[in-house]
Amino acid sequence: MSALTLEKAREIVAAARAKGREMELNPLTVAVLDAAGNLKALEREDGASNMRPDIAVGKANGALAMGLGSRALFERAKAEPFFIQAMNELAGGSLVPVPGGVLIKDGGGSIIGAVGITGDNSNNDEAAATAGIEAAGFVADGG
Repeated sequence: MSALTLEKAREIVAAARAKGREMELNPLTVAVLDAAGNLKALEREDGASNMRPDIAVGKANGALAMGLGSRALFERAKAEPFFIQAMNELAGGSLVPVPGGVLIKDGGGSIIGAVGITGDNSNNDEAAATAGIEAAGFVADGG
């Protein structure tokens, strides 16, 4: 299993922000959590609103807690809203079931962390997260 080091977390953040600029997205907030759910890196771009860090962490946390990307959580929320509501309650409200929470996997398929991005529409948030993860040499799994 590869480790998600602080250096790699910073690479993910930088590449995700660069993708956001390339796509001309609204100001992004990027959170990187390790496999245990500990915050490794977080950046909130100038102009991003003050609740964005909580949303970014919630997207990443939900992906880790459930073992699948937040796009899959979004689909599950549409099919079984009471289940996702219950999971969010168990997670202390830190489970945001919309695209933008992407699992980080090593080359062997082990989950080593997650990225949560917010600031633009959820599909664009997910695209920036995927770009950041892949630029750091890992495999992205958005669900």
